[in-house]
Amino acid sequence: MSQRKLPTVADLLAAKGRRQMTMLRYFSLEEAAAAEAAGIDIASVPDDILLHPRYREAAPSVFSMTGRTHLEAGTPDDYLRWAADAMNRGADAIYCSGSFDTVEYLANEYIPVVGHVGLCPSRATWTGGFRAVGKTAESALKLMQDVKDYESAGAFAVEIEVVPPEVATEISKRTSILLWSMGAGGGCDAQYLFANDILGYTEGKIPRHSKVYRDFATEYARLQEERIAAFREFAADVESGAFPEERYLVQMDEAELVAFRGGLEPA
Repeated sequence: MSQRKLPTVADLLAAKGRRQMTMLRYFSLEEAAAAEAAGIDIASVPDDILLHPRYREAAPSVFSMTGRTHLEAGTPDDYLRWAADAMNRGADAIYCSGSFDTVEYLANEYIPVVGHVGLCPSRATWTGGFRAVGKTAESALKLMQDVKDYESAGAFAVEIEVVPPEVATEISKRTSILLWSMGAGGGCDAQYLFANDILGYTEGKIPRHSKVYRDFATEYARLQEERIAAFREFAADVESGAFPEERYLVQMDEAELVAFRGGLEPA
């Protein structure tokens, strides 16, 4: 049983500038339990996992957010209804890639909101696609303004993705809200990676900012071969009559068997 306490938004804000927190995006209850056991601070979790009735058994003290992009959520009222339901069912915060007006609308109803700057996949067409953001003075100053706008709108944290570390560090010094770094260096308040990258089961290209710690892809492939082999052995045993053996069956008392057969009509 974990001895940690589930942090509040106030607890996370109080830790700004004091230490680097850890943050993961993971995709199963097993990964949630591993994050809890490893002492991970923050998680971004798909809503079907976070809202699962067993989620808090797996990760009772991981500050856990879920979210929908502005392309998925609909109107601000739709966003608010969905966010309120998620909070009522155990979410600690809500990710919102919508407009600053939408962020403010949620924050005014006391929904803890996390924004996104830099490489934001749902808005990547406006920043040149899936590439680094903030490599020029002009774009770096625009990032600074975006973070300040999130702060003014009431967000308590912002994910900052694939931004030069010098830029992210200077921005972090100039805002009271939390910056969660995904490929933006160690000058922010948390380091954020995806579990599939860490565990080595990403399909396709692994992002430059991710570090691979294990090779689960090879292990998963080995396990699949073992599944196939086991199923083939079972099928062969059934075909040959080797399965089922007597040790897998229940036995009937001989007298009861005689009585049973005596009570049957002729076949």
